[in-house]
Amino acid sequence: MIARPEDRGFRVVDAYSRIVRLGEGVGSNRMLSDAAMDRAIDALAQCHRKLADRGVARSRLIATEACRAAENGAAFIERVQAETGLALEVVDRETEARLAVAGCASLVDHEADGVILFDIGGGSSEIVWLDLRNRCGARGYALTRFIRSWISLPVGVVNLAERHGGVHVTPDIFEAMIEDAAEHLAAFNLASNLTEAIASGRVHMLGTSGTVTTLAGVHLGLKRYDRRRVDGTWLENGDVSRMIDQLRDMPYEARVDNPCIGADRADLVLAGCAILEAIRRRWSCSRLRVADRGLREGILTELMAADGVWSHRKNGARQDRGRQRNRT
Repeated sequence: MIARPEDRGFRVVDAYSRIVRLGEGVGSNRMLSDAAMDRAIDALAQCHRKLADRGVARSRLIATEACRAAENGAAFIERVQAETGLALEVVDRETEARLAVAGCASLVDHEADGVILFDIGGGSSEIVWLDLRNRCGARGYALTRFIRSWISLPVGVVNLAERHGGVHVTPDIFEAMIEDAAEHLAAFNLASNLTEAIASGRVHMLGTSGTVTTLAGVHLGLKRYDRRRVDGTWLENGDVSRMIDQLRDMPYEARVDNPCIGADRADLVLAGCAILEAIRRRWSCSRLRVADRGLREGILTELMAADGVWSHRKNGARQDRGRQRNRT
């Protein structure tokens, strides 16, 4: 994702994504497979061409759970640099959680006292508790200061589907997936008074992943996926339950044919739904907001904030207003 800063954020000028399943098999043998690395490097070579064509000089390139967990993760990073010229940085789980918040913060309800943000990935899932009861009007990137606690579960859609199967998923298999994710979740506690905050009704969930964008697309009945309609969509608790049930009861072939799922995600989407259901059973909020944004937007936001692009613009605007007052 390549973007230019604007007064209230940034404008994306180019973006590219491809599902490569880099972590395929890592859960069972702790190694990145040759086929998965080849797929990833092919996609990264395309990224390198786009960066070069756009003349990008300031960037951050990250790798996450697959490279953290695989014994040959470091060797893969070296191979990427040798074959594509891209220097990937393996970030820790805390950084990944913070970037998710930075990328999605603009979708936080301005009236909310708190947010449970989750990012269901391929090999891990990050969950963040934003305690906003004393935010004093803070919005956007400033909300990263209100991360009360976070957890990272070593379970994602790829490794969960590999353990239980993702093609023909019976209700029993789906429940086993939920229990698997819940076992990982049981060891963690986001905050002692989170339950009390949720009971107030002023805490909502904010989800960033293919799982929640798929649920939103199906809920909206889209004939083809449309990011503009999905990003920022609010789902009531009952809506989420109905969509999960609908996907669970959908045969694999129907998932492949669904324009919001497709062949790339048909065998992974139910694993994502199971992780989401485990989170919902642990912390039940009445509303969920869907984010078709995440780590990439978080990286861009942090880079621009570090460069001071928005403060420079504000200072420039103040100086312009001052000059105008002096002239009048």
